[in-house]
Amino acid sequence: MGKRIKKLKKIRIHREGTDTLVFSAVAIVAIALLLWYAVPTKVPFWGFVAVFAIIYGVVLNFYRCPKRFINLEDTDKIVVAPADGKVVVIEEVEETEYFHDKRLMISIFMSLFNVHANWFPVDGKVKFVKHEDGNYHKAWLPKASEENEHADVMITTPDGVDILCRQIAGAMARRIVTYAKEGEECYIDEHLGFIKLGSRVDVFLPLGTEVCVKMGQPTTGDQTIIAKLK
Repeated sequence: MGKRIKKLKKIRIHREGTDTLVFSAVAIVAIALLLWYAVPTKVPFWGFVAVFAIIYGVVLNFYRCPKRFINLEDTDKIVVAPADGKVVVIEEVEETEYFHDKRLMISIFMSLFNVHANWFPVDGKVKFVKHEDGNYHKAWLPKASEENEHADVMITTPDGVDILCRQIAGAMARRIVTYAKEGEECYIDEHLGFIKLGSRVDVFLPLGTEVCVKMGQPTTGDQTIIAKLK
């Protein structure tokens, strides 16, 4: 694709989490002040601060959208992890909605403690974006890929290979945000979207693609190379 153009979206904290974080901080401070001035002993105050500082830290980590850069000159053939998490599926599947043939599927599950920003797994051009309503099975179950609410982003690489990236809602996740727009060029290092709470991202690749990860392996979005195209 020639010289890669980095038109990175400047996102540190996702806008979905801004109100939650601000209102939570105000409420925590208000209750802490009330405990400090209204209760004779300071034990409830310190107990409250300790517990909710940890909870707030987890929520803050959840809503982070870090900017990352992969340190490679040539990214035409590589496929990077679209999310932080753990590899839960590496298998050949029959993809009947778009490709109508067998594909290699690699799935990454994100727990509550992972950053939930998603990255484009390959350089290319967004062919289409499609959102499907559905159920809310636990995200690591095989049926979640087809039956759960999900957003599909089809990307055509510079070599003309179509790669499908699927954001999947989980048992708790009820909000999928997709930044990808049909017709736009997209690049590794860019944010593809964001999913609230526990969820999963599937990547559908051509058969014969070299797999670079193992089952159960932790991944770092935009950093871990999960596969190499032929």
